[in-house]
Amino acid sequence: SYAMQIPMIKSLNVLVADDSLITVKKLTGMLEELGHKVVHTAGTGSEALRAYRQYRPDLVTMDITMPDMDGIEATRQIILEFPDAKVIMVTSHGQEKMVLDALDAGAEGYVLKPVRRDKLAETLDKIIVRMA
Repeated sequence: SYAMQIPMIKSLNVLVADDSLITVKKLTGMLEELGHKVVHTAGTGSEALRAYRQYRPDLVTMDITMPDMDGIEATRQIILEFPDAKVIMVTSHGQEKMVLDALDAGAEGYVLKPVRRDKLAETLDKIIVRMA
């Protein structure tokens, strides 16, 4: 089975940035089920940046559309300050252009809303493998 190939699944400290409380709850639940720890949640881009500085998480799930500073700008700022930061974008259908901008800004990948647990797990596994 797939799990057999990765003897040790690394548990990540995650910052969840999204202005939708429903999405935050859903993502937090999925991440915890997958064995990760949500260390903080942020509702805006600038909050995400502040929280990143404070918590130095292993990973950020970053919503693209947020008030005050969007997820792309927040990603750009985080990676400028912390070049090793790992960010995955959480995006709605029809935001492909924005996803490309986010990848240019340094994001590691993306998941589509509504987020599916298997897709999230797959994206996280790719990042964990690259971190090893």
